Amino acid sequence: MSLPVFAEPPTKETLADARRILEETRVSVRDFNTRIDAAEAALAQIVRDSQYAIREMEEQRSALQKQVAYAMSYLSPLRRLPLELLREIFLWSFEDQPCSAWVLAAVCTSWRRLALRTPLIWSKIRLMTTQHTSADTIRLWLERSGNDVPLDIEIFLRVAHAKPKPDVPSLRVRRTPSTLAPLTPSWNVSFPSHTLPSHYMVSHPPAVGNAPIALPPSPTTSQENLSSPFGGHSQERSPNTVPLSSMHWGHIVFFYLAQQMKRWERFVFRFDKQFTSMGALKAINGDAPCLKEFEVSSVEAAFFAEWPWLPNASSSTTVDLPNLRTVTLQHTPFKWCSPMLRGLHTLNLRALPTSHLPLDRILHILSNNPQLKTVALHFQGVLPAILPLKNLTLSHVHSLTLGGHFLLTQLLDSLTLPILESLILDIEARDAMEDVISSLLTRSNRPPIQQLSIAYGVVANAATFYYGPGGIVITWTTLLSELPHLKTLTIGGTALEPLLIALGLPEDDPNQSQTLVWACPALEVLGLRSCHAHNEGVTKLVQMVEARNPEHGTAPAIGGVTPAKLSRLEFHECTSLGEDVMQWLETRIEEVICSDPANDRSPLAHPYL
Repeated sequence: MSLPVFAEPPTKETLADARRILEETRVSVRDFNTRIDAAEAALAQIVRDSQYAIREMEEQRSALQKQVAYAMSYLSPLRRLPLELLREIFLWSFEDQPCSAWVLAAVCTSWRRLALRTPLIWSKIRLMTTQHTSADTIRLWLERSGNDVPLDIEIFLRVAHAKPKPDVPSLRVRRTPSTLAPLTPSWNVSFPSHTLPSHYMVSHPPAVGNAPIALPPSPTTSQENLSSPFGGHSQERSPNTVPLSSMHWGHIVFFYLAQQMKRWERFVFRFDKQFTSMGALKAINGDAPCLKEFEVSSVEAAFFAEWPWLPNASSSTTVDLPNLRTVTLQHTPFKWCSPMLRGLHTLNLRALPTSHLPLDRILHILSNNPQLKTVALHFQGVLPAILPLKNLTLSHVHSLTLGGHFLLTQLLDSLTLPILESLILDIEARDAMEDVISSLLTRSNRPPIQQLSIAYGVVANAATFYYGPGGIVITWTTLLSELPHLKTLTIGGTALEPLLIALGLPEDDPNQSQTLVWACPALEVLGLRSCHAHNEGVTKLVQMVEARNPEHGTAPAIGGVTPAKLSRLEFHECTSLGEDVMQWLETRIEEVICSDPANDRSPLAHPYL
């Protein structure tokens, strides 16, 4: 539509025509607005009708898809599988994943009924929890395990939540072991991704073994009716609402557990610090005819009273523990004459700081267990022997760990260990350690030691320990020549150069007539921590690596012996190596872990500085 043409200049007649045309145009605009509104309303109604029709078709399709899924489920070959075979599959799954019962019971109604009728798959309790969660989780687990199946229990109580660690850009940082090291392995509480939902994944470095640990929800009174064990309430609570049950968590849990002591085959309970209901451990008392392994460990070295529990039973107490072979008690009270500390194969004791046992009573603990194979003892307080110490031969011990008070060197002087393979010493030594170790090797007829560690671990309350000149091995050449089978050597707090010279290429000594031999020809792993070095420390390290790991071929044979190549080198808080030396070491050794001493000079973090 073209625009009207008006004459110029405006006249009375043209102005009247313009007013008329304006009014007619406005009427036409209003008419079109009305027609457009009617068309839009009609279109909106068509869209609503179409959307409604689409929704109806989608609901019908969803119903049909459910019918298809139900029909396919009914036609599934697995549904035709006999229950006996399905139960066997459940048992296979349980062997690989001890917590699989929770997942199997959540698949469908028939699987849930079968899972609940199979007590064996509920017999391994793997629980990482806090005292704010419901203690009825344990009750539920125990009820489903029946009345006769032996129980394998691992419970990890997280009282204090650890702060998240910053990302580590490289391997050249200080790696601090657990405060329980070296007496206890790391706590592996990682969750396999194919076992639990993503929101239950927990990354927590320092559990015994590689078994996964489940984190079920807090059960409610209707827990048995839930289709999935991972439903329920979130464990995150408002900071202003602390459930009253948290004060009694331990009493409730150990009430249920103690009722089933007759079925305990393995019991592991670890907690990171003291908690309100810790006195509930007193309930661990009485007979446990199936028990093979027992552990109660605390990370925190707290001060406890002597609970009237099984490890504190007197020697005259009659307790039925015929199968007990492994005991671990760390930062918990025990008596040296307890009937629990008899006839063991593995013994791991870390005494309370307030415990001060005479040396002869510690030796008495070992003498009550002539079949010991693995021993780890840490006593921060030791008193001189009351009765004369007797020589004790432990013919089956292949691993010995001693840590703590300097009087423990006298305990080492009383032992004969003919098949010893691993020796770890973290004692506040006052005398030269090489004399004590050499005497042990001589008495034991040169056992095939493959691992030796001296003052290398980081222990709790490290500031109280002293590694002075008397505790430093001085004559490395003599000691290392007595260890031809040694594969792993970790040393802390010694002079760096003499050790590296002893491990390097043998050299003639004009003052002595001797046959040149490689020191520790089987050595593969070398760890050095807080070893003070002079100007030639880095040079001696390079020379030692060059001798044992030449760029081409193998090291030269001396005395008919060719040494093994180093496969791992740990170098912590000793001296600065420099980027060029690090790059060179990485070309010669498969794995190199180095931390610069300038990164951390805290005396608590580095007890040997």
